[in-house]
Amino acid sequence: MSSSDRSQAVGVNKSYEIRTYGCQMNVHDSERLSGLLEEAGYVPAPKDGDGADVVVFNTCAVRENADNRLYGNLGQLAPKKAARPGMQIAVGGCLAQKDRDTIVKKAPWVDVVFGTHNIGKLPVLLERARVQEEAQVEIAESLEAFPSTLPTRRESAYAAWVSISVGCNNTCTFCIVPALRGKEKDRRPGDILAEIEALVSEGVSEITLLGQNVNAYGSDIGDREAFSKLLRACGTIEGLERVRFTSPHPRDFTDDVIAAMAETPNVMPQLHMPLQSGSDRVLKAMRRSYRQERFLGIIEKVRAAMPDAAISTDIIVGFPGETEEDFEQTLHTVRESRFAQAFTFQYSKRPGTPAADMEGQIPKAVVQERYERLVALQEEISWAENKKQVGRTLEVLVAEGEGRKDEATHRLSGRAADNRLVHFTRPDEPVRPGDVVTVEITYAAPHHLLAEGPAKAVRRTRAGDAWEKRTAAPADKPKGVLLGLPTIGAPAPSPAPTAGCGCD
Repeated sequence: MSSSDRSQAVGVNKSYEIRTYGCQMNVHDSERLSGLLEEAGYVPAPKDGDGADVVVFNTCAVRENADNRLYGNLGQLAPKKAARPGMQIAVGGCLAQKDRDTIVKKAPWVDVVFGTHNIGKLPVLLERARVQEEAQVEIAESLEAFPSTLPTRRESAYAAWVSISVGCNNTCTFCIVPALRGKEKDRRPGDILAEIEALVSEGVSEITLLGQNVNAYGSDIGDREAFSKLLRACGTIEGLERVRFTSPHPRDFTDDVIAAMAETPNVMPQLHMPLQSGSDRVLKAMRRSYRQERFLGIIEKVRAAMPDAAISTDIIVGFPGETEEDFEQTLHTVRESRFAQAFTFQYSKRPGTPAADMEGQIPKAVVQERYERLVALQEEISWAENKKQVGRTLEVLVAEGEGRKDEATHRLSGRAADNRLVHFTRPDEPVRPGDVVTVEITYAAPHHLLAEGPAKAVRRTRAGDAWEKRTAAPADKPKGVLLGLPTIGAPAPSPAPTAGCGCD
């Protein structure tokens, strides 16, 4: 869709709020939605204000109670909307793609319902709903425009998501994402690199390549080594200090990717590799195209190439038919893998998935007991792995909002190269988010590291300059930065990774 199509909806002086649920894809989509609304004249609602003129729910359909959560929140907004003439409510994302007309039937005060493939239509649909005074439901069955061609209000001045693909070609029995996001569609490498270069020119120093199965990149363009080539190309971009990616699939994790990670200096020694289960029998029932031996083989190769790599994972406990022996195989795989962190999930029925109708659904009490054992084991391993960091000198990219107790403890927080969270003593000299501080680790907890001594060095960066410039902007201007697909000859306009939703 062209910018002129999008600008038909004008929300001058109207405020908006976006409530995001789910995975990194939804977080990045919300940045796009913010950019679209600000291009159309809306402004972010003050956090301490009395509400927004437009509230957008960017939904997730992965968990069983996703719809209950949505309708509960919509119910809370109904009286506010009744008391606020002109207020609008929009629902998008995976649950909207799945439920379509059901949303308006259950919550008739909703003004707009849009799907995962047509987020660019939101401003137009809001304006149409206002003029026609009736709900607008528009769900596209296929992608209308690659999301990165849309304007973006990025939440961070120093770190950014960069989508390299959308959709998924896998058929995991527990996952509904392929049905809602569609088949994998890859961006052209030149477009990806142009976006990264534009971001770096505005001060971004860390990017995270994003895809539903990020290392399957290339299947849509016929190049099995496209992802490793992309990683190496990122290494040639001057000023780009850190490159991460999420989430890969073990099926597509090939030796050329490991080599590219190890040989490209700005690709970080960090890997999020979803396991889901350590049992071959359960993996087969999940339609996961690898087995325990294959998974552990990848971990071994990664550690051989990058001894200091921090590896995290996703694990589902209590998949239908899982026996105690199956669960013990998961515990064995966790012990062998020595994950720095694991995002553990109790199996939850995804309506519309094959697993939801499988025999052998595990009683809640059994799932809970296994979940607690897994968490206890992983806590022990995480703490032991973090203790190995004590005494090491690390470079920490200073973050914004990572340390909830920083003000009380007079510390700052940030991420080491391997993505471990580090809290450190505030240096005497000014330090900004995006700057890099060198510290020595003095203490380790299961989920963070602590550097209690004085900083060994502080490096002010262009990323810190970008953060300072953004925060110094007049209060009446949008906090974020609008960024569409960069064009040749145009001045380049100007988030850290989180775990997946368990469906990778």
